[in-house]
Amino acid sequence: MFKPVTCLFLSVFSSLYSYSQIDIEPTTEDVIFAKSLKEQYPEASVVLEQSEDFFAFGVNRNTHKVEVIQEIQESLINIDPRSDIQKYSFYDSQSSVDRFDIKDLKGRRIDTPVKEEAYKSNELFYNDARVKYANINFPVIGSRATSYIKKEYKDIKYLTKVFFNDDHPILKKVIRFEVPSWLELELREMNFDNLSITKEVVQGEKNKTTTYIYTLENVPAFYRESGTPGPTHIYPHILVLAKSFQDEDNQKQVLFESTKDLYAWYKILVEDLKNDNTSLKEKVAELTQAAATDEEKIKNIYYWVQDNIRYIAFEDGIAGFKPDEASNVFEKRYGDCKGMANLIKQMLIEAGYDARLTWIGTNRIAYDYSIPSLGVDNHMICTLFKDGEMIFLDGTEKFNPLGEYAFRIQGKQALIENDEDFILKEVPAINSTFNKEIQNYTFTIVGDKLIGDATKVFNGESRTSLLNFFDSFKKDNKDEFLGYYLMNGDNNIVVDDIVTNDLSDRETTLNIAYKINVKNAVSSFDNSVYIDLDINKELKDFLLEERKTDYLFDYKKNLESTTILEIPSEYLVEHIPQDLSVSSQNFDVQVSFEKLENSIVYKKSFNIKNAKIETSDFEQWNEFISNLRAIYNEQIVLTHK
Repeated sequence: MFKPVTCLFLSVFSSLYSYSQIDIEPTTEDVIFAKSLKEQYPEASVVLEQSEDFFAFGVNRNTHKVEVIQEIQESLINIDPRSDIQKYSFYDSQSSVDRFDIKDLKGRRIDTPVKEEAYKSNELFYNDARVKYANINFPVIGSRATSYIKKEYKDIKYLTKVFFNDDHPILKKVIRFEVPSWLELELREMNFDNLSITKEVVQGEKNKTTTYIYTLENVPAFYRESGTPGPTHIYPHILVLAKSFQDEDNQKQVLFESTKDLYAWYKILVEDLKNDNTSLKEKVAELTQAAATDEEKIKNIYYWVQDNIRYIAFEDGIAGFKPDEASNVFEKRYGDCKGMANLIKQMLIEAGYDARLTWIGTNRIAYDYSIPSLGVDNHMICTLFKDGEMIFLDGTEKFNPLGEYAFRIQGKQALIENDEDFILKEVPAINSTFNKEIQNYTFTIVGDKLIGDATKVFNGESRTSLLNFFDSFKKDNKDEFLGYYLMNGDNNIVVDDIVTNDLSDRETTLNIAYKINVKNAVSSFDNSVYIDLDINKELKDFLLEERKTDYLFDYKKNLESTTILEIPSEYLVEHIPQDLSVSSQNFDVQVSFEKLENSIVYKKSFNIKNAKIETSDFEQWNEFISNLRAIYNEQIVLTHK
């Protein structure tokens, strides 16, 4: 399963509307300046000369909540011969975009309609998220425009972080917070190391306000790279931690001073659920009545939810923190992670078990629960308390067996229901060997073909990943897909007599055995035979050049491959490639060739121990990949006796 990751960039929303063009001709100075910026940012089409975010705070007398006004002002310059871009702003039930202006340098509004629509993409649905956007056409290099967006947060809880970076490079980024004296607000600086970010603190008249001004110059655009860590791991940003405020009666109102306050707010949302489980009772009885043990009963419930409830993902972070009623998810047969977790909990409770909702942030998020913020988590699971143990149940992981956890939550801190209190527990992490993928080939030479037998064995997440992919195909196409997968998409490879164990069994090792015929793998010249023995060539496309961020795999990879080539009795081995071995903190990789009396044994061992290649590894990693490619391009040579 070491396949190159193809990053599919989907537009945030469909571009159904024409772009409006800026009709002011740039000056000679503008053109010269734009060309110099192109040299500085060769991959960009537009640069923000200045971008300023301003945040102000007030209390709504009707809702008694702290509201936030965010104003974003930007000046843009085109550095390509022509550019079409979109400016956009997201909002939801807890926020609104009240003003959205695009203007030319003379302050005239550009004739571009501001559209708004629900935000969704392929198989990802967002319960209340919407977007306002405008399409802008820059007709020539040096064209300029300005934008102004005013956004309101109805509750300060939902303003969790502010990033310096943008879709486009920024020459100067300014972030200002005007904090009134009645608001206790912590601005925690994240990923500021090695950056020249200046901070200025200005006291207002009579100390009624304190303004914090952060400035950073020459800010790169968000990286357009596949396999990147989550943004909170790599980009400089400010965590906005609203702790408390003084109301109009001068009474202190606690927001999120501690994790206890965060949990208390979550608990209020959960307690608001009615959870009428009448509709679940019959199904729970059906799933448990014939089960001989507690483990079997629990598995039947857990696996039924995995198999029968369609996972619909909602947007990280903003709004949507309240789980759906278990009965609603059960009857609709779909839900998000919160709804699925609540359904598992209620079904287990009906069966007589102690099950509790659990909040968790996936490895996309850099924080843990020492930070009291809605930005700490983006996922919900269920925790089962059984015989002194805590077992995590994630209904969104369709083929995860009981007791196995996806890499995205391994090692992450979980916040577990515990009446008025809470429990913090780390999800166990596993070694890469748990996910071992083993492949074996035995080949003989027949003309220009390699003919033989093959077996593949998948464990842990290598098994889960393949089963999920296999399950995504329609029933009529599954056999066709399996053959195509084993052929590696190569028309020179033919597979027959495929034998597998149950491809829907999440609990057993996945085994595949088959006959294989590889055409055009052998060529003869004079008295020599040249053989291309490797049909998979794993990692050949993982040269990480000109990359700015760590590369993350989906899970910890561990591959062992053995290929045995039987040597015809009338031939001698003239040449085999040299062995290759590299080790580091994050990976151990080896390739070896051994000549035995009647065969050549070709072995590969690729162990990506932490599911990542860090930027500090790139030089060593790229050297290995270059040498590996050379081996892949090198042929085994036999000569006639």
